[in-house]
Amino acid sequence: MWDRDQEGVLAARLKSMTLRQKIGQMTMAERLFASPEDVKQFALGAILCGGGSHPGSNSAADWVAMNDAFWQAAVDDTDSPGIPVLVGVDAVHGHGNLRGATVFPHNIGLGAVDDAGLVAEIARATAKEILASGLEWNFAPALSVVQNCRWGRTYESFGNDPGRAGRLGAAYAKALQEEGVIACLKHWVGDGGTWQGMDQGETTLPWEELEATHVAPYLAPLADGAMTLMASFNSWNGDKCHGHRFLITELLKEKLGFEGIVLSDWDGIDYLDKDYGAAIRKSVNAGLDMFMVPERWREFIEKLEAQVREGHVSMTRIDDAVSRILRVKLRYGLFDAPRPALRPGAGESNFPTAPHRDLARRAARQSQVLLKNERQTLPLKRSQRILVAGKNADNIGHQCGGWTVSWQGENGNDTIIGESIWQGIKALAPSAVLSENLDGADADPNHHDVAVVVIGETPYAEGHGDIRQGDHLFVEAGSMINGLMNPLEAYGQSLVLAERHPEDLACLERIAARGIPVVAVLISGRPLVTSREIAASAAFVASWLPGAEGRGVAETLLGIHEFSGRLPLPWPGPEQTDGVLADSAAEFPAGFGLQSNAKVVDRAAQVAYKMA
Repeated sequence: MWDRDQEGVLAARLKSMTLRQKIGQMTMAERLFASPEDVKQFALGAILCGGGSHPGSNSAADWVAMNDAFWQAAVDDTDSPGIPVLVGVDAVHGHGNLRGATVFPHNIGLGAVDDAGLVAEIARATAKEILASGLEWNFAPALSVVQNCRWGRTYESFGNDPGRAGRLGAAYAKALQEEGVIACLKHWVGDGGTWQGMDQGETTLPWEELEATHVAPYLAPLADGAMTLMASFNSWNGDKCHGHRFLITELLKEKLGFEGIVLSDWDGIDYLDKDYGAAIRKSVNAGLDMFMVPERWREFIEKLEAQVREGHVSMTRIDDAVSRILRVKLRYGLFDAPRPALRPGAGESNFPTAPHRDLARRAARQSQVLLKNERQTLPLKRSQRILVAGKNADNIGHQCGGWTVSWQGENGNDTIIGESIWQGIKALAPSAVLSENLDGADADPNHHDVAVVVIGETPYAEGHGDIRQGDHLFVEAGSMINGLMNPLEAYGQSLVLAERHPEDLACLERIAARGIPVVAVLISGRPLVTSREIAASAAFVASWLPGAEGRGVAETLLGIHEFSGRLPLPWPGPEQTDGVLADSAAEFPAGFGLQSNAKVVDRAAQVAYKMA
C-alpha cells in the first residue's frame, strides 16, 4: 500500500527537478529510438518495447542487459537524474515478445473458461517471465467489452459481458501486481463499442450506456489498486478519448479517485490535431500524464516545453503528471530496487518452465467450446485411425495469433516453443496421420476412421484484424470524429468464413464426401459466420486462439478431459454478417457449450440449441 509519509519524499524530489527533467519523466520512448545516453540526458521516464521489438538475439539475458543499461544511465552515473526508468511491454497472453516464453490463450478463450483463479495463475506466470527479463511494467489487462466481432481486437477482450471483463480483469491486474509487475488497464474507454467494430473508431452512446457497459469493468481493478491505465484511440460521441478532459480528469481522477499514471497509447495524441503542439496541449490539459511517443519523443519534449513557457499548459498540470509518475515509482519500490542484473531470477532462460507450460495446456483445453457433436463423434478414441488436415493443423504461429514474437504474429513452428494441434494429437493417438498437403486430398475411408480438420483465421493484430467492407467506411467514420484517423489494411471484407477462407470449406467437404466423419476445429480470434462449415462437419469446436500448447486441444478432442468452455459472446447466424452481437439472431447464444457426451452444459443453452 502507498505510504502517505512518502508524499514528503515525492514533494522534495519534485521541487528539485527542472522543467526539462519533469517533461522527460512524462516521456516514454521506444527502445529502438532511444539509447541509455538519451535516458540520462533527457531524464526519460519510461521505455517501451513494442510488439516484436526485442534486443540482441531475444534471450532473457539480452533483455536484462538492455534494461540494466537503461537503469544505470538513469541512476548510477554521477550526472544522471537519479530517477529510475520504467520499462514496459505488451505481454497480453504471456510475455510474447520474448522468444521461448510461455504463450497462453488469448483473452477471448479465457472468457470462455470464465475462471478468475485461472486468470490469476496466468498473470502470475506471465509476471515471473517478465521479471526474468528485467522488466517492471505490463500493458495489460484489456478490459474491452466487444460489441461487434468485426473488430480486429475482439480476441483481446473477455467477451461482451461487462461483469466478466471486470471480474477477470481485476483478477489479472491484482495477481500481476502482487507478483511484482505493474498492471496497465486498457483502453479507457469504450474501445469495444465502436461503429462497425472499426478499430480506433467512434463509439456513439449515451453516458448511461457507456458507464454501464464500458466504464463498469474498470471499477473493481481500480479499487484493487491498479497503478496505471492507458487511454483509448477511439472517440466517444465525436471527441477523442486522448483529449477528453471529462473522461480522464473529471471522471477517472476526480470522481473515481485514480492516483496513478494515465498513459497515452502508441502515438495516440497525434490524431487530436494536425498541429503537433496543439495535439500535445489538448492531451496534457485533458489529463494524460505519460506519453507513448516512440519515435517523436525529442519533438514531444521540445514542443511541450514551449507550450508551458507560452502559458498554454500550466506548471500545476505538469507537476500533477510528474507527481503521479513518481508516486507509482515509489509505490512500486523502484527507487529501492537493485539494478535489473542483480534482481532475483534475472536472465533465467529456462523458458517455458514445465509448470507454466502445464498451465498453458490446462487453459487451452478448458477454453474449448463444443458447438456440435452428431452421433457422438467426440470424444475420439486413441486407437482410431485419425486423419489430421487443414491449414492450421500443424502451425503453432497460427494457433497463437497476434502479439506473439512479432506484432502481427507468426507463421509456422520455428519461432515459438510448444506443440501444434497435430503434434498434440499424434502424441496421444499413435495411429493418427497428417494429410500430406493439409488439404485432405489423401483422405481414404479404407485407411481413416475419422478426420480432424483445423481451419480458420491466420494471425493479425489491432486494425489489421478488422473486417471492413471497404475503405470508404473511413470517410463516414471520419465525419463522426473531431480529429484524425489512422486507417490500416483490414483482414478482409466478410465475417463469413467461406468467403474469406474458401479453402477451409473445400477441405471439410472433400473429406466428408468420402464418407469420413469430420471434426472441425476453428482457430479464430472471434466468432465467425460458419453455418456451412458446421453443416459439413459431424462435430464442430470453437478453439479460439489457444496458444502454444496444442496438446491441450488434443486432450479435449480425445476425451482425456471433458469440454467445459462456454461461448463468451453470441455466435452469429448465417444472416448476421454485420458483426453485431445479439442472442436473438445468433446460431448459438452466449453461454452455450456442449459436452462430448452430448449433454448441454446448462439448461438455457439446452433450450436454445438447434438440433441439426
